[in-house]
Amino acid sequence: MAQTITTLSQENALKIANEWHYAAPYDFYDMQNDIEDYEEIITPSLRQNNYYQVTNDKNDLVGFFVIEPADKNKGKYEIGLGMNPSITGKGKGIDFLNLIINFSQSKFCVLEIILDVAQFNVRAQKVYQKAGFKISRHHEQKTNGTTYNFVEMTKTY
Repeated sequence: MAQTITTLSQENALKIANEWHYAAPYDFYDMQNDIEDYEEIITPSLRQNNYYQVTNDKNDLVGFFVIEPADKNKGKYEIGLGMNPSITGKGKGIDFLNLIINFSQSKFCVLEIILDVAQFNVRAQKVYQKAGFKISRHHEQKTNGTTYNFVEMTKTY
């Protein structure tokens, strides 16, 4: 099934923020659990055209991602991503991730991609490792009203 990447629409930003709910423990990623993430995705001026949507040939929302320079001069970019809860855990993550990587490499001068994932999310870590990402560090991060353990994963091109 063909998928298309375009700038995240306001309609889909609101759908992600208000309607996407993941089963536990992945409900950690529900936008409403972190007011800063929620405000950023629903507010066009805060998204700054860094957010993209992935839709299928029926125009259904498959997922979204945000790409921001970590060090633009060195080609380092950080990507955050999310798949529609109705399709997670069904083996589609690697194709989704590769689509995002290919798009990012064609649109930006990407030499290194950084992904940050909650430590408990072993499912995502396995997908990232399958795509060639390596663990670069473990760290704590404040989010969702407390501090969580995260794993930073990187891939260099």
